[in-house]
Amino acid sequence: MIWHAGFSGSIPLKLTGAGTTFAGVAYTADITQTILHPVNLIMCGVVLVFMPFVNYAMHPTKDKTVTIDPALLQDEAEKVYPAAKDRTPAEKMEFSKILWVITWAMGFIYIIIYFIQQGKLGISVGNSLNLDIVNMIFLFLGILLHGSLRRYVDAIADAASGAAGILLQFPFYAGIMGLMVAKNAAGVSLAGVISDFFVSISNNITFPMLTFLAAGIVNFFVPSGGGQWTVQGPIMMPGGAKLGIDAGRTAMAIAWGDQWTNMIQPFWALPALAIAKLSARDVMGYLVIVLLFTGVVACLGFLAWGLWF
Repeated sequence: MIWHAGFSGSIPLKLTGAGTTFAGVAYTADITQTILHPVNLIMCGVVLVFMPFVNYAMHPTKDKTVTIDPALLQDEAEKVYPAAKDRTPAEKMEFSKILWVITWAMGFIYIIIYFIQQGKLGISVGNSLNLDIVNMIFLFLGILLHGSLRRYVDAIADAASGAAGILLQFPFYAGIMGLMVAKNAAGVSLAGVISDFFVSISNNITFPMLTFLAAGIVNFFVPSGGGQWTVQGPIMMPGGAKLGIDAGRTAMAIAWGDQWTNMIQPFWALPALAIAKLSARDVMGYLVIVLLFTGVVACLGFLAWGLWF
């Protein structure tokens, strides 16, 4: 529920550095104005602290509990690799500690040089973080923590197989997104109609909260952070600027809306549901409660952001 409010969020990362340009206007925001803004941190904290109690309160009584065979949810046995003396020349290279060290060391050397160069240009660490450098940090952390290049390759292969359902859906989501942003002869799109309606009934206090709600609706049709930004950014960012709202607050409203209705658009849950032999309706009731709770937190948070910050 808070992934897009953190460092894995594509929308806030797109605003760092040179930012994102819509209609010739560049919109930028430092990390301290988005991910590390006090209100965003408070909202994340409230969800982290209180959501477990909400989940606990939803536990069914013993007679209504459906128990899944724990064996279905256990990790597979760790893959057994051939002993060093039995490895082929190619396998020896894949397990080579020298190549492993060279790979992750070169990656981290580049990352360190990148931040040093950004500092020399007077750019803060927060403003230096963008989608590319965050992905690179995670990539080489993964190589480092797996202990060999072969283990990392196998881990990626296992993860990709578990996400097969999601990988299959996204091409269709791209088609839906195309329908949402397609414009008629008058230059009007369905996504634009939804977003423009919320802009028309907003003021500088309510605009981010209503942007959050609009993003939640659009997310039903475009359940992708990057797609959400493509659809709503060109409408909401200029709208917020006209009302004197800083770019960071508007962008975070879109980001929170994008993650919010994933609760009742649970494409992310497909692998786990398949493993546990459950259907979406088995978990949907619980997810609706999570949706309502976090919706209240976000609405109050964005209203407070406008009133006191």
